[in-house]
Amino acid sequence: MLDLKNVSKTFFPNTPNERKALVDINLHLAPGDFVTIIGGNGAGKSTLFNSIAGSFLIDRGNILLDGKNITFLRDYQRARTIGRLFQDPLKGTAPNMTIEENLAMAYLRGMRKGVHFGISKKDSDFFREQLSELGLGLEDRLKTKMGLLSGGQRQAVTLMMATIVTPKLLLLDEHTAALDPATAEKVAELTQKIVARGSITTMMITHNMQQSLDCGNRTIMMDNGRIILDLQGDARSKLTVPDLLELFKDRSHKAFDNDRMMLS
Repeated sequence: MLDLKNVSKTFFPNTPNERKALVDINLHLAPGDFVTIIGGNGAGKSTLFNSIAGSFLIDRGNILLDGKNITFLRDYQRARTIGRLFQDPLKGTAPNMTIEENLAMAYLRGMRKGVHFGISKKDSDFFREQLSELGLGLEDRLKTKMGLLSGGQRQAVTLMMATIVTPKLLLLDEHTAALDPATAEKVAELTQKIVARGSITTMMITHNMQQSLDCGNRTIMMDNGRIILDLQGDARSKLTVPDLLELFKDRSHKAFDNDRMMLS
């Protein structure tokens, strides 16, 4: 489904500020894989997502999605098949447009140019049905502007927008980190439900190491722009957070140090 082959990215090359953000990344995701990604600050997690989403062009290597080489496609072209959520609930939506209008824009994603933008009763009924599954009462607030929603409500709608047309790949960039614990847990539960229902191939950056073991079927740890651990199957299912920290220390030859990382 997703293949990264020798992907590398260096920022500010040949300057005193040169930083190798990704170093020869090789990664294969099978259809339906749900991969959690952890690592300290500057490990390369968000850079990896930005390279896949097309926020910038990589320096070397190739990125293939469902057999198609997307290495040189622009971000708006990749957005037709790649859904993404950010840590900031304000990103990814139009705050001055209604919930219904935001969902309609997402629903039309990937359709050919020239399609008339309009919301039919059938569309509204569909959006209402989809929102009801969130259990947040938003199905009765279709005409409410997105900017008036709480952070958790907005992130839940953004999740719905990213998956209302099933994407080939879903990127979750610490999408619960800015929420209070109770709301974060609710959004995480919704995420797993929606991903499982659609068998969506998913990559999720998380700041919570326990969550990285509880969610999905595979855990990747990054450090200094490299993948240093790739855990799945029995080797992953038996791990505890202390085990994970010990593995990191063994592979990176240093202790895990990140004030934002929740260990349990």
